[in-house]
Amino acid sequence: MSFFAILCALLIEQVRPLALRNPVYAGVLAWTRWTSRNFDAGKPHHGWVAWSLAVFVPTVLALAVHWLLILTLGMPFAVLWNIAILYVTLGFRQFSHHFTGIRDALDEGDEPLARSLLAHWQHVDAVNLPRSEIVRHVIEHSVIAAHRHVFGVLAWFSILAAVGLGPAGAVFYRMSEFVNRYWVHKSGASTQPSSVWVQQAAERAWALIDWLPARITALGFAVVGSFEEAIDCWRNDARRFPNPNDGVILAATSGAVNVRLGGGTLRAVPAADPLSRAQAGESFGDGQEPDSGSTPGREPEPAHLRSVVGLVWRSVVMWMVLLALLTLARLLG
Repeated sequence: MSFFAILCALLIEQVRPLALRNPVYAGVLAWTRWTSRNFDAGKPHHGWVAWSLAVFVPTVLALAVHWLLILTLGMPFAVLWNIAILYVTLGFRQFSHHFTGIRDALDEGDEPLARSLLAHWQHVDAVNLPRSEIVRHVIEHSVIAAHRHVFGVLAWFSILAAVGLGPAGAVFYRMSEFVNRYWVHKSGASTQPSSVWVQQAAERAWALIDWLPARITALGFAVVGSFEEAIDCWRNDARRFPNPNDGVILAATSGAVNVRLGGGTLRAVPAADPLSRAQAGESFGDGQEPDSGSTPGREPEPAHLRSVVGLVWRSVVMWMVLLALLTLARLLG
């Protein structure tokens, strides 16, 4: 069931991507704001109460509908529910238009447009960025986006679906990522900012939740890329990046396609519409922390963008083949 639900969701998302402004994202944003407004009272335990409600209520709701459909209408309707949940939680088209626009601008030699698109995507100052650094930042942001929108969702969905929890894993992962990102943003709001306790709770939970998916993604990149170089870079250079889980993915990517990643980060600038950024899945403060150095590898070039696209799609195919084999083995067994 998991394989067919994932395959259908990916195909539908490619044909008809989910619009940026849609009722599902608006509902998630409203729910996250409500939990922080009503349960963030500025004490340590309130942080975990707010996080638990924000994440577990949608997760349990998705699971309850799944089992209700199985008990009343049958498994085919539960599969349709799984497809619907994956459609709104998983997909390349939720971020790939940024990548495509910058890549096309670089192919046409229009570096000012590429800088402008990168600045609009991540809300950073990219005015004086050289060509190689544009490529580097696009690779880094795109790989992390692919992990959080595709591979991380696949990992948690597949693991929990295997033990009968349906689409709960996909909702759990995406809600954990969203509340962490949103509450960091809200900490700088002029009215009702998030307390340090909800930020700490969300950050600690997210680091734990993303630990295994990040390493699954890195392993996939190593298998479909240059394996020895990816593993070596993973072991020796992951610590160069501020976020440990993201560092594992970026280091493996660097070795897999032989490209230099890491170095100075871009300076964040205020967002005109921060709530739209929250819905779009964009970062709020990642670019403000300095990196501690670069990985070994070739200077980033536009050709590396095509290499990264191939790396990501080969990894998707690999995991889909593995899921298909596991599904077949379960049916035959």
